[in-house]
Amino acid sequence: MKVLLDTNVILDFALERQPWFVDSEEIIYLAEQKQITAYISASTISDIYYILRKIKGKELALDFLKNIISICQVANVDSRIISMALNMNFKDFEDAIQYSSAVINQLDIIVTRNIKDFLVSQPKILTPSQFLENYK
Repeated sequence: MKVLLDTNVILDFALERQPWFVDSEEIIYLAEQKQITAYISASTISDIYYILRKIKGKELALDFLKNIISICQVANVDSRIISMALNMNFKDFEDAIQYSSAVINQLDIIVTRNIKDFLVSQPKILTPSQFLENYK
């Protein structure tokens, strides 16, 4: 099962944001144990760095990113994905990139806390708790 983890899920884990931390931690654990193949989009890396650097400092941000890319694969964001995202009718361009990245990279599921931002049927869009319920 190939799963794209949205930026908010990774940040919930990195910042231990409650009440979402437990679910995001469990999903990261599944990826660490190779029970799922987790992806983050290349564009998510810079977003995570920017936010973590502001909150936790440069060194911790870099350490976190080094760790997360050892657990998750990085889904390319190239001109095909940007072109697709530019032609989508998404409210948020970042979400259009996430969706396009999942489609082009043939991923099965996008896990996000903001499912209302993804008004599509394929790939499946699940919250972290929905994903964990379906996985079990």
